[in-house]
Amino acid sequence: MNMKRNLSKCPVCGGELEITELRCSKCGTVIRGRFRQCEFCSLEEGQLEFLRLFLASRGNISEVAKRMGVSHPTARQRLNDLLRSLGYEIVEEEEESPVDLLERGEISVEEAIELIKRRKER
Repeated sequence: MNMKRNLSKCPVCGGELEITELRCSKCGTVIRGRFRQCEFCSLEEGQLEFLRLFLASRGNISEVAKRMGVSHPTARQRLNDLLRSLGYEIVEEEEESPVDLLERGEISVEEAIELIKRRKER
C-alpha cells in the first residue's frame, strides 16, 4: 500500500488538523479518539531531510554544510529555520568574523569574501 505523509494543516482554511482514528494494518483494529500530531509531522520535506542529515552528522554543522554542498552560514540558517518551525525561539548570535570561520576551516576563501562583501552592503 502506498502511504502518504500526514497532513498537519487543513488544505481549505489552514487550521490545525487533528487525528481521530488509528487503524492496525495487520488485524484491522480501529481506535477512535483525539490524537496529537508528532512535532515533526508539520515539517516540509526539505526540513526533514536537513534534520536527518544533521542527526547523521551528530550535530556537526560544518559536516552538514559539506554534505549539502552549501556554505557554513547557509547551513546554520537552515538549522535556525528548522528550529523556528518547531517552535523554538532563536536568540540571534553575534555574527562571527569571516576570518575566524575561515581559520577554523568552516568556510572557503570564496565564502569569506562573499560574507565580507555582504556585510559591507549593510
